[in-house]
Amino acid sequence: MALGPAAGPRDGGSFAAAALRLAALPPATDSAGIIDRLRILEDFKSAAAAEQAWLAVALDLSQRRAQAAAGVPAEKLGAGVGAQIALARRESPARGGRLLGLAKALVTEMPHTLTALQTGQLNEWRATLLVRETSCLAAADRAAVDAELAADTGTFAGAGDRSLVAAARAAAYRLDPRSVTDRAAHAATERHVSLRPAPDTMCHLSALLPVTAGVAVYKALSGHADTLRAAGDPRGRGQLMADALVERTTGTPGGISGVEIQLVITDRTLFQGNSEPARLPGYGTVPAGWAR
Repeated sequence: MALGPAAGPRDGGSFAAAALRLAALPPATDSAGIIDRLRILEDFKSAAAAEQAWLAVALDLSQRRAQAAAGVPAEKLGAGVGAQIALARRESPARGGRLLGLAKALVTEMPHTLTALQTGQLNEWRATLLVRETSCLAAADRAAVDAELAADTGTFAGAGDRSLVAAARAAAYRLDPRSVTDRAAHAATERHVSLRPAPDTMCHLSALLPVTAGVAVYKALSGHADTLRAAGDPRGRGQLMADALVERTTGTPGGISGVEIQLVITDRTLFQGNSEPARLPGYGTVPAGWAR
């Protein structure tokens, strides 16, 4: 894999300079010193992320060359690189593949974003947002959006994530409205509902929906909550919306009557008061007392 003409310059000096600034900083003894150290640490993290992007691309190139020399078929070149990156960064194999994709986009197609990351004007998350919002574009259009946004000139200083995403989406749409529209249509096919554990035997029930459906659901729940609040219901608005969601989805008051949850619990915990936790499929472990 050769680096394209849009490849950003490798500025290893930013990483080294941030490290030197951190090492030279005297111990923080007051608020100003603490703030200075926090800023330098943040710059160091960003510079390190940029260096990791370069190293990921270099590893991919090195592995592809070695694999090609060993006679590996062209369609299999680069296999396993993401997993190696994940291992080095203590991430899951799937996450390693995404990190490699991010690195390739920054190094080969988005030099301004890469420079902003190197110099601490963007952190890794915000660089990821810019890469994500331009992923539907051809390489040349992505580079054009990168140049228009010019993140390395302080464009997003003081801006929040939403402002950054909005600017990237608007620029992408101006350059290639068809690709952005096609991306939105494809995104609708990926609608789904997921469940993630939260502390204290709570959970996050999330739905990825087309915006019209999501807004309609939220409006219905919030309107129902506002009506009950106006009638004197003591529950908070968020509580009322959550309760309505459960009741309307399960079709029963309280939302749990007749629902099979398949709780896995030992006889010792159930009958003998043992403290061994139970397991709820789709959620994880739950305290013994709660399970009983």
